[in-house]
Amino acid sequence: MSSMTAPEALAELAALEDPKARTVNERHGDAHGVNLSKMRALAKRIGMSTEFARELWATGDVAGQLLGLLIAKPRELSADEIDQMVRTTRSAKAHDWTVNYIAKKSPLAEELRLRWFHDADADARAAAWSLTSARVAKDPSGLDLDGLLDRIERELRDAPSREQWAMNETLAYIGIHHPALRERALEIGERLQVLADYPTPPNCTSPFAPLWIAEMVSRQG
Repeated sequence: MSSMTAPEALAELAALEDPKARTVNERHGDAHGVNLSKMRALAKRIGMSTEFARELWATGDVAGQLLGLLIAKPRELSADEIDQMVRTTRSAKAHDWTVNYIAKKSPLAEELRLRWFHDADADARAAAWSLTSARVAKDPSGLDLDGLLDRIERELRDAPSREQWAMNETLAYIGIHHPALRERALEIGERLQVLADYPTPPNCTSPFAPLWIAEMVSRQG
């Protein structure tokens, strides 16, 4: 592991800043301008260290927090620590990485999913829906899929954007992975029209649930 200190790591990140990249990133909720490939190279040089990751997270610096997420070992973070990370980050990408790189890979993933599922904080609920999507696709035993569709039907249209995106993913995953519920998932998506107008580049799959479901099911054949 590198003997680098947190201030030294932040200084290296600052030296990698690209003002144009920061302008683009800030439009998407990320206050940094560091190329992610260069950030990953720095993380590889530092090596895995959850303690160092904690130091970087505590700085509140967005690039520092992203770097910390790349070097943290999910098993070494407590449920309370992961919970605090989800609630306190100011960065859209740090929220996404916390969920995908830490919470989903933690042995505490199901505990966190249940903790967050009816939380007052929309970012925590978004994290719960992301963890739920993973369960829907890989380990649905014990999940009330009809109950999930009931809640999606009630809440999807008016949910805050981050939560809406994650909830919509769960809707699509139910339709993709569970043929018995596919018709209902498609009907909910068609009726609510959430993300129907989302600009989708050529050769990319639309996030509009009915199109997403149809595309992925066609690939299964």
